[in-house]
Amino acid sequence: VAPDGTAASATTVPDTTAPAREAAWDAVTAPADCMCFDGAGFTYWVRVANPTKVMFFMEGGGACFDAQTCAPDSNAFKRVVGDGPTTRVEGIFDFANPENPFADWSIVYVPYCTGDIFLGDAQHDYGNGTVIEHRGSVNATAALQHMAETFPDATQVLVTGESAGAAPDGLYAGLAADLLPRAGITILADGAGAYPDVPAINALIGGLWGTQNAVPDWPETKGMTAEQWSLPGLFVKATEHAPRIVSARHDYAFDETQTFFGQLAGFNADNLIDLIDQNEREIEAGGVNLLSYISPGSTHTVLGRPEFYTETLNGTRLVDWVTALVTGGPVVDNHCTGDCKA
Repeated sequence: VAPDGTAASATTVPDTTAPAREAAWDAVTAPADCMCFDGAGFTYWVRVANPTKVMFFMEGGGACFDAQTCAPDSNAFKRVVGDGPTTRVEGIFDFANPENPFADWSIVYVPYCTGDIFLGDAQHDYGNGTVIEHRGSVNATAALQHMAETFPDATQVLVTGESAGAAPDGLYAGLAADLLPRAGITILADGAGAYPDVPAINALIGGLWGTQNAVPDWPETKGMTAEQWSLPGLFVKATEHAPRIVSARHDYAFDETQTFFGQLAGFNADNLIDLIDQNEREIEAGGVNLLSYISPGSTHTVLGRPEFYTETLNGTRLVDWVTALVTGGPVVDNHCTGDCKA
């Protein structure tokens, strides 16, 4: 039974003669060690289409890291699996759109319900009866393992997500590279590019979530401390571990949601574009060629919205930029100019 009370079934392979655009979503009941914030069971979804092209998508939904944001009456993070992708029909989930570069891709869709941006593996008591199971990394890792077992012949893997599901994309790209060593791995992170590497904040929030329990056993992470395990650093460590990873991201220059959570986490996010650009410089200084599409405005994420097909910057549509990214076409950074607020 899924956390929302609906029946969940083991994944089944649909009729492979059916058009890929009509492939159905199948619910998968995760192992018992996977769970939502309250210990309820966890379900993720699989869409079986082209077995050689696979998307690993992590859902967004905020975060919680203190008594206020984790309280029962807080709406700071998404708490239930719900219907997952089954009601999503816009943006990259509009499989009937002939411009959708992912219309025939197989997809593993990982819902969000743990408040830890898929990086945690710990239980934390925030007081007053608020106990949170931060098991996001357990949930996502189980889904990633299932992806590798279901699509062992994948030649292309896209690790992507929105907001909280975009923040950890570097980590899961590196893990995907381990599980599918013959596949090309691409990252497309949407709406999480502003969170900086601040050692004290890394350690504080990481200690609450148990991020150290989920650091992979790579030579590149040997001796890593919680202070050093940062979101920009995930791109760097993953690329050091698997140099074939292609990294890309999309952000809005003054994303109101990133500004809000940045301030909650304790850093100055008033001029968000400065943080976005600073992170890119730091990531590229670490040896990563980070491709970026930075749009003006204060919107938050685009992959799941109709604007995925209409957003245009400096004469280049986002859908064309993403299509080139996943088909091996030429891709260059595309950055808004001026004050980037409009």
